[in-house]
Amino acid sequence: MQGLLPLLAALGGYLVGSLSFAVIISRLMGLSDPRSYGSGNPGATNVLRSGNKAAAILTLLFDALKGYVPVLLVTLFGAPWGLGEGRAALVGLAAFLGHLWPVFFKFQGGKGVATAAGVILALNPWLGAATLLTWIIIAAFFRYSSLAAIVSALFAPFYQLLIWGGGPIAGAVAVMGLLLIWRHSANIQKLLKGTESKLGQKTAPKPAAPGGHHHHHHGAKR
Repeated sequence: MQGLLPLLAALGGYLVGSLSFAVIISRLMGLSDPRSYGSGNPGATNVLRSGNKAAAILTLLFDALKGYVPVLLVTLFGAPWGLGEGRAALVGLAAFLGHLWPVFFKFQGGKGVATAAGVILALNPWLGAATLLTWIIIAAFFRYSSLAAIVSALFAPFYQLLIWGGGPIAGAVAVMGLLLIWRHSANIQKLLKGTESKLGQKTAPKPAAPGGHHHHHHGAKR
């Protein structure tokens, strides 16, 4: 039984992570499926492009919680079952993988930013704070949520290694960071071309206002 428990915990984490809240919340609020507009990504940044701030904030919150809660449960209740820090890191990684490849949504998942943030905050709150601060600084300066995510993903494993040492948390954070960067490859190409949309900018092509000028063809390109 002892050997089975970490596997069951990881499976639980994966299933929780598979709850694609961008899709669920959009459905509950009667909005169109986030996979059908903007970048087509089921995440908070794309839900924001629907123009519904509440839906985007709820998506961000619940996507972060699905990373945070499974790790927290292992941390709080795992010790008597022999589930230590390594198991908590594994469960967090499983929740993150669920977000990227959700079993309930044809494996069409998001990029993992909110869920990774939740996992990191639960594994090491100070690392979470440092990583979020990195995100905020880059986003504030450059106005690109994708660039902020990429830089944070690069820095997080190094913060963990340099300040708290290696171990399973550093490993899990490094794997999430690499997957995050890989999931942002389209954004990286757009950043290099200068066609990436800035924070709060709508990318859905809007009909031109009567007599108004046409927008540049920036955001319309998928």
